Amino acid sequence: MSVIVCSSLFQNHLTGRGHPECPERYSTIYNALLNAGFVSDKNFRKPRLATKDELLLCHTEEYVELVEREVLVLQQELRFLTTGDVVISPASYDTALFAVGAVLTAVDAVMTGDARSAFCLVRPPGHHACRFQGMGFCLFNNVAIGARYMQKKYGLKRVLIVDWDVHHGNGTEDIVQNDDSIFYFSTHQAGIYPGTGMQSTPTILNCPITGGVGSREKVLEAFDRQLKPAMALFKPECIFISCGFDGHADDPLGGFDLRDKDFYDLTEILKEIAHLYANDRIISVLEGGYNLSAIARSSVQHLLSLNMNIK
Repeated sequence: MSVIVCSSLFQNHLTGRGHPECPERYSTIYNALLNAGFVSDKNFRKPRLATKDELLLCHTEEYVELVEREVLVLQQELRFLTTGDVVISPASYDTALFAVGAVLTAVDAVMTGDARSAFCLVRPPGHHACRFQGMGFCLFNNVAIGARYMQKKYGLKRVLIVDWDVHHGNGTEDIVQNDDSIFYFSTHQAGIYPGTGMQSTPTILNCPITGGVGSREKVLEAFDRQLKPAMALFKPECIFISCGFDGHADDPLGGFDLRDKDFYDLTEILKEIAHLYANDRIISVLEGGYNLSAIARSSVQHLLSLNMNIK
């Protein structure tokens, strides 16, 4: 069984009229999953607040205090965080703490046997958040903190983070680049924001792909021909997914041509890897995706795969 960690409070992080990372992203995906039968009393979990010490697993104390301080002075207005292109509102700090806490809740559910896998329906997203800087709509790096928390609390030695967002997760790479216990794999569109992700190392496998026609096949091929052989050597004990749906052909901020069903197929590949090496453990965390209809349909396909029994 897969659990869904979510809360309507994720709509409290406000970004202003016309901003692509809007509260409607949460409600649209939630309603799609509810209508598809994926949200029930049996598999619903509420997130908890992350603690400051848990944020410090990946971020500097100076940065955490900067975010708290800059949000605290807000009344009703919206502003940009001084470190980068992140709109903050009065509820942004607490909402971001719950986003991290949702991933930690999912980790506990999966590691205690309460669930085989989990989907964290959260915002703000996280994969652009570096150790000392928020940027790209992201305040704290939800996935990276979750991976470090899992290692610290449960003693896992090898964790895989798969990032299929159309934008490179520069923040995640920044955090884990010198940590050979975490393998970071990313398929992303070359040449768009944030302009990183062109180099690889023994535990960072970046697959920059040109946008446009044929990018779908290249993404699927990277998973099949690059990720799978790499994992035969690394043998991860858990898989985290930075689950951006902005690789969809209908997304306004990306140039890939993925379709709804491709997110099912990508999930199936990760389930195969998890079954071989990670006791079926997968924790998926929402990142980007800005066409409301596309993210609704794609999330249903993703959960269809997560909730199917391993063959």
